[in-house]
Amino acid sequence: MRVLFVVSGNHSAISPITKNQGDSLVIYGKENSEPIDVDYYLIKGNGVMGYLKNIRPLRRYIKKGNFDVVHAHFSLSAYVASLAGVRNLVVSLMGSDVKASKLYKSIIRLFDFFFRWKAVIVKSDDMYRNLAIKHAVVVPNGVDFRRFVAMEQRQCQQQLGWNVDTRHVLFPSNPERPEKDWTLAKQAMCGCTNAELHPMVNVPNDKTPIYYNAADAVLLTSKWEGSPNAIKEALACGRPIVSTAVGDVIERTEGVSGCYVAQSREPEELSELLRQALSFQGETNGREKLRRDGLDNLSIARRLIEIYSKCIFGE
Repeated sequence: MRVLFVVSGNHSAISPITKNQGDSLVIYGKENSEPIDVDYYLIKGNGVMGYLKNIRPLRRYIKKGNFDVVHAHFSLSAYVASLAGVRNLVVSLMGSDVKASKLYKSIIRLFDFFFRWKAVIVKSDDMYRNLAIKHAVVVPNGVDFRRFVAMEQRQCQQQLGWNVDTRHVLFPSNPERPEKDWTLAKQAMCGCTNAELHPMVNVPNDKTPIYYNAADAVLLTSKWEGSPNAIKEALACGRPIVSTAVGDVIERTEGVSGCYVAQSREPEELSELLRQALSFQGETNGREKLRRDGLDNLSIARRLIEIYSKCIFGE
């Protein structure tokens, strides 16, 4: 099976999340004697006009590649693929596609209707309800269990140059992204003594497990999410979590020791939960929960291949 991922390329590199998904498809194919070839088309350009300039080049690329399925990640990539005449088009939508604006949702529905997308993937039940496309399917991103594992905390802290005598809270995103609410995270830290808050910005993909394992707790204060990868990665590493009630966080952390979801966006509540998380001893049972939920990356790869097969063979 030949699959083309259509993704944004404005940062001169494929998103680690998307690359991990592509790699998992290849690995799953090898382990199950079902060869999967994944290629990538990077869309480059700013704004609507910048994206539209990719229509003809993408059309030519698809004709040469003889792909069985084209998988567009994010709505803008899906629009370009649709206008390029892709037939077997699978579209993955993220939280920002569905939660940021009612206009975005309306445009997505129009493109789905007129171009007859073969499959629409959303990351959580919350996104499914918000999008209101009946044939959409919920498939969260999976976690690479080989990379995201529990590691010795003190060694990780030393690698990062963190003070081993201080407690550390990881903010797993870029503070410049307004929807992540860095201000709220800083406010939540006010009630936590002898603790430092660390944003995770431009961290190489292979280094992210070190940051999770160096942290005493992971803090997510987002205004909206789909199915945040940071939460699943932290769970796989057995780290305590404090989060706002966004996306599928409640479902992912349900029954996991050391994980707390705020009922409000009040700094005082988050601060109290953060103190509880920082006092948690040992590893959480988050990894077992992910395994039970089928959220390792190879299980998700199998689900994607089932979707692709339906697109190709109409099964």
